[in-house]
Amino acid sequence: MSQLTRTELSNLKPAHFLWQLRDRIGTIRLNRPDRKNPLTFDSYAELRDLFRALPYATDVDVVVLASNGGNFCSGGDVHDIIGPLIGMEMKDLLAFTRMTGDLVKAMLGCGRPVIAAVDGVAVGAGAILAMASDLRLATPDAKCAFLFTRVGLAGCDMGACAMLPRIIGQGRAAELLYTGRTMRAEEGHAWGFWNALHAPEALDEAAMSLARQLAAGPTFAHGITKTQLNQEWNMGLDQAIEAEAQAQAICMQTKDFERAYRAFVAKEKPVFGGD
Repeated sequence: MSQLTRTELSNLKPAHFLWQLRDRIGTIRLNRPDRKNPLTFDSYAELRDLFRALPYATDVDVVVLASNGGNFCSGGDVHDIIGPLIGMEMKDLLAFTRMTGDLVKAMLGCGRPVIAAVDGVAVGAGAILAMASDLRLATPDAKCAFLFTRVGLAGCDMGACAMLPRIIGQGRAAELLYTGRTMRAEEGHAWGFWNALHAPEALDEAAMSLARQLAAGPTFAHGITKTQLNQEWNMGLDQAIEAEAQAQAICMQTKDFERAYRAFVAKEKPVFGGD
């Protein structure tokens, strides 16, 4: 990999959220716990830029979006975002909504599994961050709401009308997006939005345990899996089967595939290298 494309994120010092990188697992925490961690114009943009950098990172295999101070994210800040939006012209409003959508695109295209660990509230754009993650863990008291209609907006924000029905089904998604009501944790778990529920004191460790499991796996192949999960939304079945044939053939050329074979023959657990 050339110097032009190689990126190391170990020394990243974001201005608008917390970042920790340990054992090739990057952890992000929004850092305004006194206000339940709302997003601002700057934190949106900085998160987008981080996820855009991840495909070129040599030291990150998994990302965890974690809670902070008992909450995940309360959405766009009422004073720092919603207030200023009321006075903007259309071209500036469109620039903002495209930028927020670019964050979701960057999450989907980052080439790394993203795990959301949600305690407390995940509402508005916070619910979107959870939705755009690959795997979602929550506490029994987590409150998730796509509350855009409650502030006079449409439910079709940042890809919600495309993604949420694929996760929980069209009817359930329509109800949440039309009403803006809170999805209770047990509902979200039963519907498949949350992969698992954990007690608040166990949530971080559950997320890190899952992240370590993924980081110890064939990480190049994980990137291929993420790519196919996203790209196959727009494919017919024949196209999808052909795309997976090509993707799997690429993975069969990796050293991890050979490592797994040799470990199986030796009756050992494979140690993957991500190449």
